[in-house]
Amino acid sequence: MTAGLEPGGGRIAHARHLTAAFLDRVRDEHGVPVSPRAQQTAVLVVSELVTNAHKYAPGPVLLDLRVTGDAVDVAVWDSDPVLPVARDADPGRVGQHGLEIVRAVADGFEARREGASKRVVARIRLVEGGGDSAR
Repeated sequence: MTAGLEPGGGRIAHARHLTAAFLDRVRDEHGVPVSPRAQQTAVLVVSELVTNAHKYAPGPVLLDLRVTGDAVDVAVWDSDPVLPVARDADPGRVGQHGLEIVRAVADGFEARREGASKRVVARIRLVEGGGDSAR
């Protein structure tokens, strides 16, 4: 499923809703096991990645969700070619922990330039203990 997200703060909530609905359909219509934890993790990851795109990219944002084997790949494309960099852990820092969170909860993470844009992809296992997705 690929969706363009409209500009504005509402795109973050819309992306969370799309993600939950997508995983509900995967489970209910296609019989793919999706644990409640995996669904919550996917929604959290989408929220963090779309928030970053909303804050730092001036143009459109695309959300792409794909089930691959025992995982869902969450990809967010935006119009800023600057790759995100996780900051060193700092419990005193307020905010700017989104990428740290994504990397901590995802089973895989990749950020790559695509011309004058970028795509950030996080992989989340649909059921705990399923498969050997690399971190």
